[in-house]
Amino acid sequence: MGKTGSACRTTGKQYKVTNWQAYNEALVRRGDVTLWLEEDVILGWEHENAEKKVGHPFTYSDEAIRCLLSLREVFGLTYRQTEGFGRSLVRLMDAKVEIPDYTSLQKRAAKMEIALSVKPKRGPIDVVVDSTGLKVYGEGEWKTRKHGVSKRRTWRKLHIAVDPETGEIVAEVSTDNDKHDADLVEPLIDQVKSPIEKFYGDGAYDQRKVYDALDCEAAQPIIPPRKNAKIWRHANTSDYRLPRDEAVRAIRRHGRKAWKIDIGYHVRSLAETAMYRLKTTFGDKLRSRKPPNQKTEARLRCAILNRFTQLGMPQFEWS
Repeated sequence: MGKTGSACRTTGKQYKVTNWQAYNEALVRRGDVTLWLEEDVILGWEHENAEKKVGHPFTYSDEAIRCLLSLREVFGLTYRQTEGFGRSLVRLMDAKVEIPDYTSLQKRAAKMEIALSVKPKRGPIDVVVDSTGLKVYGEGEWKTRKHGVSKRRTWRKLHIAVDPETGEIVAEVSTDNDKHDADLVEPLIDQVKSPIEKFYGDGAYDQRKVYDALDCEAAQPIIPPRKNAKIWRHANTSDYRLPRDEAVRAIRRHGRKAWKIDIGYHVRSLAETAMYRLKTTFGDKLRSRKPPNQKTEARLRCAILNRFTQLGMPQFEWS
C-alpha cells in the first residue's frame, strides 16, 4: 500500500493515508530491539524465587523468557539463534545479565502464560471472530498444487476475536485442525474482559450453542443464517423472539445482501484483515514441533501484533 493509497474496486474511490509520517515511524519502530528489551525487563531479569515449587527454582523471570521469545518471533529466529542474538544484545547494551540456553527457552516456552496486552477500555465492546490455519509441516503450496495434498500435511487452527474499533486481538485459542469454529465461542468470550455488545461471525457460527452462549452474555449476534435456515421459535409462542429468527425473517423480506448492509455485517471483514496482518508479519507456518510450544508461539504472535497495532495504524481518507 503506497502513500497515496489505491482505488476501491467496487466504487472507484481513491483513498490515502492521512497520518503517513506517524504510521511510517510506527513501522520503523517494529524493528527496534529496545521495544522488547526495555530497562525494566533488564532490572527484573532474574527470578526472585519467592514462590515454592517442586524441583530446581527458575533462574530467569517469566518477563525475561517472554522478551527473548518475542525477539525470536519478530526476527524469525530458531531457539539457538535466539540465544546468540540475546548474548550479542546484552553485550552491546553492557547489561550485566546472563542469557538462558536454547533448551531452557524451549522448555519454558511450553509452560508460558502469555497475556495479549490489550489496552483497557471503558464500557462494552464489539468483537469479530474468525479462524485460520497455521501449517506445522508438509509441502509448500507449489508442490501441493502440482502433486496434490500429502497425508503428512498438518495444520493447527487459530481462533481469534478482534475489537473492530482498535484492531486489537482481544481473545485467542489455538486447537487441532478438526475443531469446529462454533465450539470455541465460549472459550473466546470468556477471555474478553469487557462486556460484549455485538458479536460478528460468519455462517459457521449459526448454531444453537453459539446463540445460547451469546444470550448468557447479553450480546447481540450478527451472524448470517444458513440459506436453508428455518424459524426456531414461531411468532405465535409466548416467549420472546430470537435474534436469529428475526434475521431469517428480514432476509426473506429484503434479501441477504440488503440484510447484511442494514445490519452492518461488513465489519466482520476486519477479522480477515487481522488474519492477513498476522500471516504477513509472521508467515503461515509454526516453527515449533510440540503442541504446547505451538500454542505459546501462536498466542505470542497475537500479543506482538497487538503491540504493533498500539504503536500506530494508518488512518484513511476517501476521495
